Amino acid sequence: MADLIPNLLNLLMLVLLQAVLGFDNLLYISLESKRVIPEKQRMVRTWGIGLAIGLRIILLFVLLYLMDSLKATWFTIDTHAVSGSFDFGSVITLFGGAFIIYTAIKEVMHMVQLEISHEEEKKSASVVKTIALIVVMNAVFSFDSILSAMAITKVPWVMVTAIVISGILMIWLADGVSRFLQKNRVYEVLGLFILFIVGILLVSEGGHKAELSFWGHEVHAMSKGTFYFVIGVLVAVEIIQGRYQKKLLAKAEARLGKIQG
Repeated sequence: MADLIPNLLNLLMLVLLQAVLGFDNLLYISLESKRVIPEKQRMVRTWGIGLAIGLRIILLFVLLYLMDSLKATWFTIDTHAVSGSFDFGSVITLFGGAFIIYTAIKEVMHMVQLEISHEEEKKSASVVKTIALIVVMNAVFSFDSILSAMAITKVPWVMVTAIVISGILMIWLADGVSRFLQKNRVYEVLGLFILFIVGILLVSEGGHKAELSFWGHEVHAMSKGTFYFVIGVLVAVEIIQGRYQKKLLAKAEARLGKIQG
């Protein structure tokens, strides 16, 4: 009983931590689920997050059991141009960040290629493939959050409960985020650029963990403060630009009304 209150406080802290760190994950899930037909998008999000919860719990116990061995170096690179020492965490983080950058760039390119019907391409996406991508990328996103959780508490039931609660919250919020993006398509572009920044964050963290350097210049991890500042600037620019466009449109309509009158 004496440990119950500290464990509950740690549980609350972990849920809040998962909520903050899970924003980029939720955004990726919402954008990725739009690849399938509308009738199956909610099912894809639910199954993707549900399976990801199970994978997170498995990953948690694997990390707890293999914590020391996972820090062991897998391979090293030592050339004049590139050098680094890579372990499990750095490889996963680098791969996940690179894949997110690739996904964001690919989606932006689809938007600007007028000769391609992006809607038709998204409808042809495989449900199984989309769910698999959501599950795999959820594991990549959760890697750092699980390590952060292990720094707060070593009690397994507290960490498992926090993962389950955060997963349920993600399922509940995913539909709302997806509906918002469908009604406000202009914010889909903002979301893709946020994902791009998330990819850069992960790549920089992975490079820092691997002590990666190019021609003697070390890769430094982007600080969380810098990350949130950039995201805040992107959101502020989008809001200001949207309001400015509405004012210009209103002035143009008023001017057209005077001419027609």
